[in-house]
Amino acid sequence: MSLTRTIAHNTAIQIVGRIFSTALGLVVIGMLTRYLGEAGYGRYTTIMVYLQLFGVLVDLGLYIMLVKKISEPGADEQRVASNIFTMRLVSAVIVLGAAPLLSFLFRYPAEVRLGIAIATISFFGVTITQALTGIFQKYLHMEKIVIADLCGRVALIAATWWVIASHLGLPWIMTAVVIGSIVNTVVVFMFSRAFIAIRLAWDFAFWASIIRETWPIALSIVFNLVYFKADTLILSLVRSEAEVGVYGSSYKVLEVITTFPAMFAGLVLPLLASAWSMRDPERFRRVLQKAFDFLLMLAIPLVGGTLIIANPVMHVVTGKGFADAGSILQILIIATSTIFIGNLFGNAVVAVNRQRTMMWLYLAVAVVSLAGYLILIPRFSYFGAAWMTVLSELLVTSSAALIVLKATRVKVSLVFAGKALTAGLVMTGTLFLLRTVAFPLLIVIGACEYGMVLYLMKGISKDMILEIVQLRKT
Repeated sequence: MSLTRTIAHNTAIQIVGRIFSTALGLVVIGMLTRYLGEAGYGRYTTIMVYLQLFGVLVDLGLYIMLVKKISEPGADEQRVASNIFTMRLVSAVIVLGAAPLLSFLFRYPAEVRLGIAIATISFFGVTITQALTGIFQKYLHMEKIVIADLCGRVALIAATWWVIASHLGLPWIMTAVVIGSIVNTVVVFMFSRAFIAIRLAWDFAFWASIIRETWPIALSIVFNLVYFKADTLILSLVRSEAEVGVYGSSYKVLEVITTFPAMFAGLVLPLLASAWSMRDPERFRRVLQKAFDFLLMLAIPLVGGTLIIANPVMHVVTGKGFADAGSILQILIIATSTIFIGNLFGNAVVAVNRQRTMMWLYLAVAVVSLAGYLILIPRFSYFGAAWMTVLSELLVTSSAALIVLKATRVKVSLVFAGKALTAGLVMTGTLFLLRTVAFPLLIVIGACEYGMVLYLMKGISKDMILEIVQLRKT
């Protein structure tokens, strides 16, 4: 099985699953924005962002370490996976258990505090799911994660519809979120048993070795929180709930989209880690180049298309109100495309064991971002938050790329990037001229034109397409 086929097969599954998952996610956003309104959706966003801070802290870099460790030659997969899984559970109990209590430090309404207490259960489920995802990435069976995610989203939609039909309010909306999360977690756990029999494991010597290796990643994650989540948190403290709701509706679209590059980068990490540990720089370069080209191929048309159709898309998603949501999405989509590449190089940093160097750069970006948010958000509200998010993502991605390229002395070709950019500009120009056409048709036209131009420029070949479609062995 060729490298292209292996990655492409799993990526194709993820793309199809992500299309359906994204559609279901947008349905949920539409249901909530119409039911809760700007202020109510602002409270919902505040609850989710607050808990996401704790949810990220739970990881402590353990997810990436799991993928890396079980991908090393001769790894005792059950021992590694079971111990890291147990470490993740312990950190979840401690960190998430503190979340509802610490919410009293903020001037949140009682409804928000109750929502935080309820939704904490869903984030506990998320931590278990994330801890197990590395297993499926290692064995290149991400279709299991896709199936579990779709099951969870269907359950979420059904529960949300019942809550809205019964007029039960925000606390019950958070209960619906819990139901969706539990369904997802149960399905993932059942699937994982076919690969590794996960058990609770208390090998404290192993725990200590993992902590010694992962603490720079853990600190980097803390710094990441500042530039990735501080915008909404500061917005919720200094601006109105309605403004938080408008920003949150656009930001939610960003979060839905960026789950794909995170999953894809996770697929590539075992290949990068294996190549680097076996001292095979050419294989490392080949994997990195293919992944870089593929992510660029998706990110460029995403930006061009969104710049044209953002306003009608957000109008359909959110309904009445949320007037600036489309304009905010046009800004945030630049950050989204940057995250596509940032996820790849962020994982590559771990593969080449340069996480300590990256930690200090994350700290620098966190300081710059926090200062920017504190200055811009009070004056420019969600527009200041959005542009500062773009700058933060650009700084993080460029830093990670420089570290990887310097450490490995690998050169990444930009030939395909030039072709993809040209095709993207042609597509964007066409969509601008046809911008009065219904946006679903614009999406079809843009995708077809982009693919055709890229094919004519030999950015993609007939053999490459046949290999992916036919999944043939080479």
